[in-house]
Amino acid sequence: MYETFFEMKQTPFVNSIPVENLYLSSMLDETLARLEFVAEKRLFAIVTADVGCGKTTAIRKFTESLPVDKYQVLYLSDSKLTPRWFYKGLLDQLGIEARFYRGDSKRQLHMQLEIIRGAYGKTVVTIIDEAHLLDKETLEEIRFLMNYKMDSLNPTALILVGQNELWEKLKLQRYAAIRQRLDIKCEIPQYDRAQTGEYLTAHLAFAQGNKEIFTDKAIDEIYKYSAGAPRAINKVCTHALMFASQRAKKLIDDHMIKTVIELELP
Repeated sequence: MYETFFEMKQTPFVNSIPVENLYLSSMLDETLARLEFVAEKRLFAIVTADVGCGKTTAIRKFTESLPVDKYQVLYLSDSKLTPRWFYKGLLDQLGIEARFYRGDSKRQLHMQLEIIRGAYGKTVVTIIDEAHLLDKETLEEIRFLMNYKMDSLNPTALILVGQNELWEKLKLQRYAAIRQRLDIKCEIPQYDRAQTGEYLTAHLAFAQGNKEIFTDKAIDEIYKYSAGAPRAINKVCTHALMFASQRAKKLIDDHMIKTVIELELP
Protein backbone atom coordinates (compact mmCIF):
# COMPACT_ATOMS: atom_id res chain seq x y z
CA MET A 1 0.00 0.00 0.00
CA TYR A 2 2.78 2.50 0.83
CA GLU A 3 5.18 1.08 -1.78
CA THR A 4 3.35 2.82 -4.64
CA PHE A 5 3.30 6.16 -2.86
CA PHE A 6 7.05 6.05 -2.24
CA GLU A 7 7.68 4.59 -5.73
CA MET A 8 9.20 1.40 -4.36
CA LYS A 9 9.63 -1.77 -6.37
CA GLN A 10 10.20 -3.95 -3.29
CA THR A 11 9.01 -3.93 0.31
CA PRO A 12 11.97 -2.73 2.40
CA PHE A 13 11.41 -3.76 6.00
CA VAL A 14 10.46 -7.46 5.90
CA ASN A 15 12.20 -10.71 6.81
CA SER A 16 11.97 -12.12 3.29
CA ILE A 17 14.65 -9.87 1.77
CA PRO A 18 17.10 -12.00 -0.28
CA VAL A 19 20.26 -12.78 1.64
CA GLU A 20 22.45 -10.95 -0.88
CA ASN A 21 20.60 -7.71 -0.07
CA LEU A 22 20.74 -8.03 3.72
CA TYR A 23 22.60 -5.40 5.69
CA LEU A 24 25.76 -6.81 7.23
CA SER A 25 27.26 -4.96 10.18
CA SER A 26 30.92 -5.56 10.96
CA MET A 27 29.94 -7.76 13.93
CA LEU A 28 27.56 -9.86 11.85
CA ASP A 29 30.22 -10.21 9.18
CA GLU A 30 32.59 -11.49 11.87
CA THR A 31 29.99 -13.95 13.12
CA LEU A 32 29.51 -15.34 9.60
CA ALA A 33 33.26 -15.79 9.21
CA ARG A 34 33.40 -17.70 12.49
CA LEU A 35 30.51 -19.93 11.47
CA GLU A 36 32.17 -20.73 8.16
CA PHE A 37 35.22 -21.84 10.16
CA VAL A 38 32.96 -23.96 12.39
CA ALA A 39 31.49 -25.67 9.32
CA GLU A 40 34.86 -26.27 7.73
CA LYS A 41 36.44 -27.79 10.85
CA ARG A 42 33.29 -29.54 12.15
CA LEU A 43 33.33 -27.68 15.46
CA PHE A 44 30.74 -27.12 18.20
CA ALA A 45 29.50 -23.50 18.50
CA ILE A 46 26.72 -21.41 19.96
CA VAL A 47 25.18 -18.24 18.54
CA THR A 48 23.29 -15.96 20.92
CA ALA A 49 21.51 -12.61 20.68
CA ASP A 50 18.71 -10.65 22.30
CA VAL A 51 15.16 -11.06 21.00
CA GLY A 52 14.77 -9.63 17.51
CA CYS A 53 18.47 -9.03 16.92
CA GLY A 54 18.85 -11.15 13.81
CA LYS A 55 19.81 -14.68 14.88
CA THR A 56 17.64 -16.36 12.27
CA THR A 57 18.71 -13.85 9.61
CA ALA A 58 22.36 -14.60 10.38
CA ILE A 59 21.77 -18.34 10.14
CA ARG A 60 19.90 -17.91 6.85
CA LYS A 61 22.76 -15.88 5.44
CA PHE A 62 25.29 -18.44 6.72
CA THR A 63 23.53 -21.53 5.35
CA GLU A 64 22.96 -19.98 1.94
CA SER A 65 26.67 -19.17 1.72
CA LEU A 66 27.68 -22.84 2.09
CA PRO A 67 28.49 -24.61 -1.22
CA VAL A 68 25.88 -27.33 -1.74
CA ASP A 69 28.48 -29.68 -3.18
CA LYS A 70 30.48 -29.56 0.06
CA TYR A 71 27.90 -29.19 2.83
CA GLN A 72 24.54 -30.58 3.87
CA VAL A 73 22.56 -28.58 6.41
CA LEU A 74 20.23 -30.16 8.97
CA TYR A 75 18.01 -27.69 10.85
CA LEU A 76 15.73 -28.19 13.84
CA SER A 77 13.66 -25.59 15.70
CA ASP A 78 11.45 -27.09 18.40
CA SER A 79 11.16 -25.74 21.94
CA LYS A 80 9.86 -29.11 23.17
CA LEU A 81 12.55 -31.19 21.50
CA THR A 82 13.26 -34.47 23.33
CA PRO A 83 16.32 -36.70 22.78
CA ARG A 84 14.28 -39.21 20.78
CA TRP A 85 12.71 -36.53 18.59
CA PHE A 86 16.09 -34.91 18.16
CA TYR A 87 17.40 -38.00 16.35
CA LYS A 88 14.11 -38.57 14.56
CA GLY A 89 14.04 -34.99 13.28
CA LEU A 90 17.55 -35.26 11.84
CA LEU A 91 16.97 -38.70 10.33
CA ASP A 92 13.70 -37.53 8.75
CA GLN A 93 15.65 -34.82 6.92
CA LEU A 94 18.01 -37.50 5.63
CA GLY A 95 15.09 -39.61 4.38
CA ILE A 96 15.65 -42.33 6.99
CA GLU A 97 12.95 -43.80 9.23
CA ALA A 98 14.20 -43.58 12.80
CA ARG A 99 14.11 -46.64 15.04
CA PHE A 100 12.14 -46.38 18.24
CA TYR A 101 14.90 -46.59 20.82
CA ARG A 102 17.22 -43.64 21.29
CA GLY A 103 20.42 -45.67 21.16
CA ASP A 104 19.39 -47.33 17.90
CA SER A 105 18.46 -44.04 16.24
CA LYS A 106 21.72 -42.48 17.42
CA ARG A 107 23.67 -45.28 15.74
CA GLN A 108 21.56 -44.80 12.60
CA LEU A 109 22.43 -41.12 12.55
CA HIS A 110 26.15 -41.73 13.06
CA MET A 111 26.09 -44.23 10.20
CA GLN A 112 24.37 -41.77 7.86
CA LEU A 113 26.80 -39.01 8.80
CA GLU A 114 29.68 -41.35 7.99
CA ILE A 115 28.13 -42.22 4.62
CA ILE A 116 27.63 -38.55 3.74
CA ARG A 117 31.22 -37.77 4.68
CA GLY A 118 32.85 -40.83 3.15
CA ALA A 119 30.76 -41.59 0.07
CA TYR A 120 29.65 -38.10 -0.91
CA GLY A 121 32.54 -36.03 0.46
CA LYS A 122 30.20 -33.64 2.26
CA THR A 123 30.27 -32.14 5.73
CA VAL A 124 27.00 -32.09 7.66
CA VAL A 125 26.19 -28.87 9.50
CA THR A 126 23.58 -29.41 12.23
CA ILE A 127 21.78 -26.29 13.49
CA ILE A 128 19.52 -26.38 16.55
CA ASP A 129 17.47 -23.18 16.84
CA GLU A 130 15.65 -21.91 19.95
CA ALA A 131 18.20 -23.87 21.99
CA HIS A 132 17.68 -21.66 25.06
CA LEU A 133 14.33 -23.43 25.55
CA LEU A 134 15.76 -26.96 25.62
CA ASP A 135 16.00 -28.90 28.88
CA LYS A 136 19.18 -30.38 30.30
CA GLU A 137 18.51 -33.93 29.09
CA THR A 138 18.13 -32.81 25.47
CA LEU A 139 21.18 -30.53 25.61
CA GLU A 140 23.21 -33.41 27.03
CA GLU A 141 22.01 -35.70 24.25
CA ILE A 142 22.99 -33.13 21.64
CA ARG A 143 26.45 -33.07 23.21
CA PHE A 144 26.63 -36.87 23.05
CA LEU A 145 26.17 -36.62 19.28
CA MET A 146 29.73 -35.30 19.16
CA ASN A 147 31.13 -38.33 21.02
CA TYR A 148 32.38 -40.34 18.07
CA LYS A 149 35.35 -42.64 17.51
CA MET A 150 36.73 -41.93 20.99
CA ASP A 151 36.39 -38.17 20.42
CA SER A 152 38.93 -38.27 17.59
CA LEU A 153 36.52 -36.95 14.96
CA ASN A 154 33.41 -34.78 15.13
CA PRO A 155 30.77 -36.36 12.89
CA THR A 156 29.10 -33.00 12.21
CA ALA A 157 29.51 -29.30 12.73
CA LEU A 158 27.04 -28.45 15.49
CA ILE A 159 25.59 -24.98 16.08
CA LEU A 160 23.21 -24.11 18.91
CA VAL A 161 21.26 -20.90 18.33
CA GLY A 162 19.30 -19.10 21.02
CA GLN A 163 18.65 -16.01 23.06
CA ASN A 164 21.33 -14.70 25.40
CA GLU A 165 19.89 -16.76 28.24
CA LEU A 166 21.34 -19.84 26.49
CA TRP A 167 24.85 -18.77 27.46
CA GLU A 168 23.69 -17.83 30.97
CA LYS A 169 22.25 -21.34 31.28
CA LEU A 170 25.44 -23.00 30.03
CA LYS A 171 27.51 -21.08 32.58
CA LEU A 172 25.76 -22.98 35.39
CA GLN A 173 27.77 -25.78 36.97
CA ARG A 174 25.34 -28.50 35.90
CA TYR A 175 26.07 -27.64 32.26
CA ALA A 176 29.85 -27.65 32.70
CA ALA A 177 30.31 -30.75 30.51
CA ILE A 178 28.50 -29.09 27.61
CA ARG A 179 30.30 -25.78 28.07
CA GLN A 180 33.70 -27.47 28.05
CA ARG A 181 32.94 -29.07 24.68
CA LEU A 182 32.19 -25.71 23.04
CA ASP A 183 34.76 -24.51 20.53
CA ILE A 184 33.37 -21.12 19.53
CA LYS A 185 30.88 -18.66 21.02
CA CYS A 186 29.29 -15.96 18.84
CA GLU A 187 27.14 -13.14 20.19
CA ILE A 188 25.21 -10.89 17.81
CA PRO A 189 24.89 -7.41 19.37
CA GLN A 190 22.24 -4.80 18.76
CA TYR A 191 23.05 -2.10 16.21
CA ASP A 192 24.41 1.22 17.38
CA ARG A 193 23.00 4.52 16.06
CA ALA A 194 25.28 4.61 13.01
CA GLN A 195 24.50 1.01 12.10
CA THR A 196 20.77 1.69 12.48
CA GLY A 197 21.13 4.43 9.87
CA GLU A 198 23.12 2.13 7.60
CA TYR A 199 20.44 -0.56 8.01
CA LEU A 200 17.73 1.87 6.86
CA THR A 201 19.85 3.01 3.91
CA ALA A 202 20.50 -0.57 2.79
CA HIS A 203 16.85 -1.60 3.00
CA LEU A 204 15.62 1.50 1.21
CA ALA A 205 18.19 0.88 -1.52
CA PHE A 206 16.81 -2.66 -1.89
CA ALA A 207 13.31 -1.19 -2.26
CA GLN A 208 14.54 0.86 -5.27
CA GLY A 209 12.39 3.86 -4.44
CA ASN A 210 12.98 7.20 -2.76
CA LYS A 211 16.04 6.81 -0.52
CA GLU A 212 15.62 10.15 1.29
CA ILE A 213 12.57 9.38 3.40
CA PHE A 214 13.69 9.50 7.05
CA THR A 215 15.32 12.60 8.49
CA ASP A 216 18.35 12.25 10.78
CA LYS A 217 16.22 13.11 13.80
CA ALA A 218 13.68 10.50 12.71
CA ILE A 219 16.45 7.89 12.67
CA ASP A 220 17.42 9.05 16.17
CA GLU A 221 13.89 8.26 17.36
CA ILE A 222 13.84 4.93 15.50
CA TYR A 223 17.08 3.97 17.23
CA LYS A 224 15.77 5.11 20.62
CA TYR A 225 12.61 3.00 20.22
CA SER A 226 14.27 -0.08 18.76
CA ALA A 227 17.51 -0.06 20.79
CA GLY A 228 19.13 -1.26 17.57
CA ALA A 229 17.12 -4.50 17.25
CA PRO A 230 16.34 -5.21 13.56
CA ARG A 231 12.87 -6.61 14.27
CA ALA A 232 11.85 -3.47 16.13
CA ILE A 233 13.41 -1.26 13.44
CA ASN A 234 11.33 -3.07 10.81
CA LYS A 235 8.17 -2.61 12.85
CA VAL A 236 8.47 1.12 13.48
CA CYS A 237 9.64 1.86 9.92
CA THR A 238 6.77 -0.10 8.36
CA HIS A 239 4.20 1.69 10.52
CA ALA A 240 5.83 5.06 9.79
CA LEU A 241 5.74 4.46 6.03
CA MET A 242 2.06 3.51 6.20
CA PHE A 243 1.28 6.52 8.40
CA ALA A 244 3.12 8.90 6.05
CA SER A 245 1.59 7.52 2.85
CA GLN A 246 -1.93 7.82 4.25
CA ARG A 247 -1.22 11.51 4.88
CA ALA A 248 0.62 12.09 1.59
CA LYS A 249 3.87 12.96 3.38
CA LYS A 250 7.03 12.16 1.43
CA LEU A 251 9.36 12.95 4.34
CA ILE A 252 9.22 11.28 7.76
CA ASP A 253 10.55 13.39 10.62
CA ASP A 254 11.05 12.77 14.33
CA HIS A 255 7.60 14.13 15.25
CA MET A 256 5.95 11.60 12.96
CA ILE A 257 7.99 8.75 14.43
CA LYS A 258 7.02 9.82 17.96
CA THR A 259 3.35 9.94 16.92
CA VAL A 260 3.51 6.47 15.35
CA ILE A 261 5.20 5.03 18.44
CA GLU A 262 2.64 6.62 20.76
CA LEU A 263 -0.49 5.77 18.77
CA GLU A 264 0.26 2.55 16.90
CA LEU A 265 2.99 0.57 18.65
CA PRO A 266 2.82 -1.33 21.93
